[in-house]
Amino acid sequence: MPSHSIFLFMAPLLYLILSLMITSISAQGPPSPGYSPSSQFNSITFDQGYRNRWGPQHQKLDEDTLTIWLDNSSGSGFVSSHPYRSGYFGAAIKLHPGYTAGVITSFYLSNNEEHPGNHDEIDIEFLGTTPDKPYTLQTNVYVRGSGDGNIIGREMRFHLWFDPTQDYHNYAILWNPSEIIFLVDDVPIRRYPRKSDATFPLRPMNVYGSIWDASSWATEDGKYKADYQYQPFVGKYTNFKLGGCTADAPTSCRPPSASPSSSSGLSGQQSSAMEWVQRNYLVYNYCQDPKRDHTLIPEC
Repeated sequence: MPSHSIFLFMAPLLYLILSLMITSISAQGPPSPGYSPSSQFNSITFDQGYRNRWGPQHQKLDEDTLTIWLDNSSGSGFVSSHPYRSGYFGAAIKLHPGYTAGVITSFYLSNNEEHPGNHDEIDIEFLGTTPDKPYTLQTNVYVRGSGDGNIIGREMRFHLWFDPTQDYHNYAILWNPSEIIFLVDDVPIRRYPRKSDATFPLRPMNVYGSIWDASSWATEDGKYKADYQYQPFVGKYTNFKLGGCTADAPTSCRPPSASPSSSSGLSGQQSSAMEWVQRNYLVYNYCQDPKRDHTLIPEC
């Protein structure tokens, strides 16, 4: 057989082998970060740290699991009992399967009630989807009103290396005066460092969770809307963790660190795990969006 014929025969086979290898690597999940920030904080019950914020008729507490749901009459949300100026904020969350376009299930920090029209916010938002596509986890940071009016978001969006509707997974925000770390099952997926006071949230915030209809933008920029023939849309939360400095804590209160050295930044092993996630599962980075006005996002 001529050499070029052998190549033509072998090329599809080599492509298939390579594809299977890549799929296998991805299916294994990220490399171990070598450290679990969540292990530094004890789990609490919902009532120990939170209360209903809105939609009480769409919220049910069963032992240690909170269920909230959205139907065509209302969604629901909860809020922490205290505001914090730094801390580790986590929950295990299980998302609704099937058609969830237009629906957002969230876990986030905000001081919108204290500073309406000029607030700060740190978001984990699960953007609903159609059955043929995966959920998108959106992380975002708003600073001093950049989420109000003329919105200046700092979005980084990810797909996940697992199906978030099949089981509970731990999602967390670690916020201290020098950085914000977003974590999934203790794997850092994003680090947002404090490069200047103008681009970093410093005022106390409460912790919130909610499920709501964001059909105007949530799924493919609003292409697909919430369809209430599939209602109710359900979010389940458990394994709540709250640790850090409340707004009225003494100045001696030490903010948490994401790294084993108790310093700012990540360890080498944590950074490698984060790089793996961003290399394989990052689907949008605002800093790399040519349509954005980069004079408004100088931290990039």
